[in-house]
Amino acid sequence: MEENCIFCKIARGEIPSATVYEDETFRGILDVNPMTKGHALLVPKAHYADLCALDHGIAAKALPVAARIGGAMKDALGCDGFNILQNNGAAAEQSVFHFHLHIIPRYAGDGKRFSGGQQGADAQELQDTAAKIRSAVG
Repeated sequence: MEENCIFCKIARGEIPSATVYEDETFRGILDVNPMTKGHALLVPKAHYADLCALDHGIAAKALPVAARIGGAMKDALGCDGFNILQNNGAAAEQSVFHFHLHIIPRYAGDGKRFSGGQQGADAQELQDTAAKIRSAVG
C-alpha cells in the first residue's frame, strides 16, 4: 500500500466508498464521477501503478471479477451491456496511478462513444508498426 494513494486508502477503508464488491484481493466501488449510472471501479487492494506493474496473478483474477460485476449490473440496473476500460499513463487519461478497471454500464441510446480516431490506415504503415511492436515484445 502507498501512504498517499487515494485508492489504497479506499481499499483500507480509510475513505468511505459506495462498495459494490469486496473480496481478499479487490474492492469494487462506484465511481464518484460516473460516465453512466452504476459506473464502477475494480481496485486491487495491493498497490500497482498501472497494468505494466500489475502482478500476473492479480491480473488473471481481474477480468472474471469484472465480468461478475458487469453481469450484476445487467441484472440490477437493467443496462443493455457494459464496457471494461483501463487507462495506462497520463496520456491515456489515467488520473489515479493505482491500477483499476472501469466497469461502465451501457444503456441503448445513452449517446456515450468510445470509437473514433483515424479513418483507415495505410497497409504498409500497419505492417511497419506491427514489426516494431513485435520486436519489442520479444
